[in-house]
Amino acid sequence: MSGLASTDVTAYMLIFATALVVAVGGTPLMRYLALRLGIIDQPNARKIHINPIPLLGGVAIYAAVVAALLLFGNRFRLRELLSILVGASLMSFLGLWDDRHSLSPFLKLIGQFLAASILVLSGVRISTFPWTVVNIIVTLGWIVVITNSMNLLDNMDGLSGGIGAVAAIFFLLLAAMNRQYLVGALSAALVGACLGFLIYNFNPARIFMGDAGSLFLGFVLAAVGIKLRFPEGVKIVTWMVPVLIMGLPLFDTVLVIISRLRRGFNPLTTPGKDHISHRLVAMGYTRREAVLICYLICAGLGVLAIFVTQANIMEGYIVGSVVGLSALWALWRLEQVNYPGKEARGDFLHRKVH
Repeated sequence: MSGLASTDVTAYMLIFATALVVAVGGTPLMRYLALRLGIIDQPNARKIHINPIPLLGGVAIYAAVVAALLLFGNRFRLRELLSILVGASLMSFLGLWDDRHSLSPFLKLIGQFLAASILVLSGVRISTFPWTVVNIIVTLGWIVVITNSMNLLDNMDGLSGGIGAVAAIFFLLLAAMNRQYLVGALSAALVGACLGFLIYNFNPARIFMGDAGSLFLGFVLAAVGIKLRFPEGVKIVTWMVPVLIMGLPLFDTVLVIISRLRRGFNPLTTPGKDHISHRLVAMGYTRREAVLICYLICAGLGVLAIFVTQANIMEGYIVGSVVGLSALWALWRLEQVNYPGKEARGDFLHRKVH
């Protein structure tokens, strides 16, 4: 990291520490508020927790990230910072409203595209392709898919928050290596906020982040992936970097979509204990072990992402091919697992599984 200045290190540490402190102090307050307001995730047949758990942990994550950026993120391009914060705020509000009153999937999707459009209009967009329209479409798709992937991944204690922290750590490392302060600052804030929240969310969880947190995390991670640039890398290779870092949430989403379609379910509105974490538990791992395995997979993909930034075209696509084939094998293997409710049709209520 020869290009990393000491001022950058200090700024990242201050942002990380501020987000961590705010999350550690704010999460118990949000838990108390959730209990007072009755914003609680009740157990049912489609969820794995047996006791009511307060939500609103995502509000603490949101507050921690925003506070850290506003206090110490004074080197941003203002328009891009505002667009990311406004879009992320809209996404978090949608999640909060869904936690409290339940939004239809269609309305949530409209809100997500609206938030994604804010980024596109401010110039935060993918530039891989030579056609502007294609770049815009791919940008919108990337943001909505990553946002919903993190939302779907929020199905076991400590999973979404921990994966968010691991992914943000690798985005932070890559941003530091390439002197990209905006990406680094956003990532440092996410790492601090997620780790502070995990103190209360790791198994056994005392609070859930809810949609207010998972949608917010997904949106910011998607924006960070778009903003990450590699001046010395080969563009037709480095596009894989954010895909690899976010590989586990993407894999989980593909897994449940394929699985539900094969069983005749609507993949977007049908809840179920069919995520990678649930299948690992069905294979004999404890819930903590399943979550830690997911952390390790995410970290392994992050290491490969760093390698790809230094790879030539052949090396990059060899890595991509190996990861793709491994993912196909994992899809086949996990589809053989007899997890609870595999054959049950269940209801069609839009509820996350915890």
